[in-house]
Amino acid sequence: MAQRTPELLRQMFQRAVDVADPMQSLSAHLPKKPEGRVVVIGAGKASARMAEAVEAAWGPCEGLVVTRYGYARPCQGIEVVEAAHPVPDEAGLVATRRLLELLEGLGEDDFVLALISGGASALLTAPAGDITLAEKQAVNQNLLSSGAPIGQMNLVRKHLSRVKGGQLAAAAYPARMLALLLSDVPGDDPAEIGSGPTVGDESSTDDVTAILARWNVDVPASVRKALEGPSGVLRPQDEKLSRVTNTVFAAPSQSLEAAKVMAIEHGCDVELLGDALEGEAREVARAHAELALLRQSERAEGDRPLVLLSGGELTVTRTGDGVGGPNAEYSLALALALEGAGGIHAIACDTDGVDGAAEVAGAMIGPDTLEKAEAKGVSAAKALENNDAHRFFEKIDDQVVTGPTLTNVNDFRAIWIG
Repeated sequence: MAQRTPELLRQMFQRAVDVADPMQSLSAHLPKKPEGRVVVIGAGKASARMAEAVEAAWGPCEGLVVTRYGYARPCQGIEVVEAAHPVPDEAGLVATRRLLELLEGLGEDDFVLALISGGASALLTAPAGDITLAEKQAVNQNLLSSGAPIGQMNLVRKHLSRVKGGQLAAAAYPARMLALLLSDVPGDDPAEIGSGPTVGDESSTDDVTAILARWNVDVPASVRKALEGPSGVLRPQDEKLSRVTNTVFAAPSQSLEAAKVMAIEHGCDVELLGDALEGEAREVARAHAELALLRQSERAEGDRPLVLLSGGELTVTRTGDGVGGPNAEYSLALALALEGAGGIHAIACDTDGVDGAAEVAGAMIGPDTLEKAEAKGVSAAKALENNDAHRFFEKIDDQVVTGPTLTNVNDFRAIWIG
């Protein structure tokens, strides 16, 4: 059974990804194509795939979506523009401007379909006030390195933008809008997916200032000036949001449930630890290692294997200069905490195929992980200290590389206990 375990874990991860594929999940939430003018807009790592799914149901459409480099899909009428993620670039800035121009002058009889997935925060780029693109890039980079939870990062992004926090929807008013959202945030709150471009928010610039101070995020003078003035973020009750319907059509819970069913089909018991876990990756890993060892000690000879499943979005507070991401760092810390315990294997990957800023989904570990590293002359402890988990797993050939998955429902973690 142990020889088949890594294969089963990879298959469970793939099932989680497949269930969240917009080509499989979006059409059930798509109404009949409205009469009159229809404009399709969108942003996120899955937005091009979502646009492809829309045109498979509706035929060619007018519109524009912005996705990550390498994530474009062939569409019949909707234009697909690629830009940078997780740090925005000039291509994203220009594409966002063009997207907003598409919404100008729409009337009450027009219809807008907004396709939003994780990654939209960086790909929809329209800095507020006098903030330059370079300054926005620096703030984004500092946020990513700070260890702040994704919800707090997105709240900062909202108030430093001309398009987030309901402002994209306001630009389309008085047209009707349906926003289809693919969730990559703990709790599946529409206001947090992609920083809520179609959803109002009750937060204030004072909240942003507090977050920047809490996580020691250094920002330029233009950002502080922007936070002193009125924010463009709309309140949820704003009239300009009255014609918007927001629908989450795919979420981490659905993917974990699909993986759970697969594990049961393969003769395993399953314990779900939650689909919205947050926290420092290495700390969560240590807690999961302790739980895995406890569960192993509780099991009797002949018991079915147990799989611990979890999702959510972990963070890394960078203190080193290595190459890593939350899933790889979780895996490395888990291996160190388990200390080669027999009969325990694990996988941790981001469902979008990108862990941190690397083109790597995540990593796998087993009882021999530390032995393999020692044989290669690689120190697991030093790699963790230097936030260098991706290079660590590359050297022992235990990376999980998928390429673009065209979806994004957050992290996937599974621990197999024999």
